[in-house]
Amino acid sequence: MYPNNHDRSRDVYQRALNSLPGGNTRTTVFMKPFPIYAASGAGCRVRDLDGNEYIDCINNFTSLIHGHAHPALIEAATKQLALGSAFGMPTESEVDLAELLTARLPSVDQVRFANSGTEAVMMALKAARAYTGRPKIAKCEGAYHGSYDYAEVSLDPTPSAWGGNAPVSVPYAKGTPENVLADVVTIPFNDIEAAVSLIREHGAELACVLVDPMPNRAGLVPADKAYLEALREVTREVGALLIFDEVITFRLGYHGAQGLWGIEPDLTTLGKIIGGGFPVGAIAGGKEFMSVFDPSSGKPALPHGGTFSANPVTMRAGIAAMELLDDAAFARLDKIGQAVRDGIDAAFRNTGVPGRTVGLGSLLKIHFTDRQIRDYRSAYLNDAETKRQTVFNAGLLNRGIFAANYGLMALSLPMTDADVDTIVEAAAGALQEVAALG
Repeated sequence: MYPNNHDRSRDVYQRALNSLPGGNTRTTVFMKPFPIYAASGAGCRVRDLDGNEYIDCINNFTSLIHGHAHPALIEAATKQLALGSAFGMPTESEVDLAELLTARLPSVDQVRFANSGTEAVMMALKAARAYTGRPKIAKCEGAYHGSYDYAEVSLDPTPSAWGGNAPVSVPYAKGTPENVLADVVTIPFNDIEAAVSLIREHGAELACVLVDPMPNRAGLVPADKAYLEALREVTREVGALLIFDEVITFRLGYHGAQGLWGIEPDLTTLGKIIGGGFPVGAIAGGKEFMSVFDPSSGKPALPHGGTFSANPVTMRAGIAAMELLDDAAFARLDKIGQAVRDGIDAAFRNTGVPGRTVGLGSLLKIHFTDRQIRDYRSAYLNDAETKRQTVFNAGLLNRGIFAANYGLMALSLPMTDADVDTIVEAAAGALQEVAALG
C-alpha cells in the first residue's frame, strides 16, 4: 500500500529535493508524500523502482497510445540512432511524416514540426498574429494548451474569479504581465450565444480562436458540434483564424477530432502520439496560413527554428506509430474505452456514489457528481467531490492501476479484455471505499 512499500522511490525523492525545486521537474507528476519513480514499462504495464507493477492508464499523459516499448517503435528509433540522432540539415524523415499527416487531415496542406505541444500552440498563435496582423487571441475558460503565457490564461480560475456569466482573463502563473491578460479574450466552452457575442465584440482585434474539441482540464466533455460550427462561422465572419488544439484529441480517430466532428479549422496543433514516444509537436494547416513560416523569399513573417525540431529519431518513430494506427486500431481503442466507461458507470450506480464518466474513444475522465458536465465551471470540484476523488485515486493505485490524480485515463492498444476487466474491478473496489465515506 502506497506509500509504505515504496522505499526506493522515497529515497530517490529525498535525493531529488537537493537538486530539483521541490524534487520535481514536471508539476503534473508530483504526488504527496512523494512521487512513485518508474523503472521500466512494457505494453500496458509500468514497474516502479520498488518492483510494484501497475496497469498504466495514463500513458505519459495520453502520448503512448501503443503503450511502452512497442517493438516496431524500438526498431524504428534504434535503426535511426545508428545513422545519427540529429543534424544541422533536414532529413527525408520529416517529409515522410508531414505527408502522412497531410493525408489524414483534409484541412492540412503543410506541417511545421516542433518539440512539444506547448511549442506547437505557441507557434500557431504567433502564426495567426503574423497572418492577420492582429494582437488578441480567444480561448476557452479552463482549457489547457501548454505553458505559453497567452495559452495559460484562465486555466484554473477559482469561483471567486469567474466574473459572473462572462469569463474574465485570470493569470495562471504569478508574474503574468497585465498586457498578456489584456490580449486574451476568455470565452465559455459549449455556450454558443456567449462565445459568439464575445468574439464579435473583440473581432476587429482577434487573430484567432483557440479551442480543444474535448478539453481535459475543462472536464473532458466533448464539444457540442453546434458550438464548434458556430466558432467556425463567427471566425470567418470577423476574419480571425480558427485553431484546433489536437495535441490530445488526435488520438480519437484516424482523422482526429476534426474528422469526428466534420469541421475543418484553419490551423491544427499536434503532439504526443505523432512522435512515437519521443518529444514532438507540430503546427499544421492550409498553405495560405502556413506561408508565414516560408523562408524561401527572405525573412519569413514568422521565423522559427529549434535545434531538435524534426529530428529523425522522432520522425521515424512517429511514422511507425502512426502507420500502426489504422481503422482497426481505432475501432479497438473505441471498444476498450467504451467498456471501461460503461464498467465504471455501472460501479457508480451499484455503490450509490454520485458520479459518472465522460469522454470518447480511448479517453475518459471520472467526475464525482450527478450534475451535467458541460464546461469548466460545471466540472469544478467542491470540497466533498475533491475528497471522494482523492480516496478513489488512492484506491486505484493500491489495486495496481496508475491513473492521473484528477480522474483522467488514457488507454492504450496493448490492453487486453482481461486488462479492461481488471481496471473496472479496481475502480469498483475504489468506489466501495468512497461509498464508505458516507
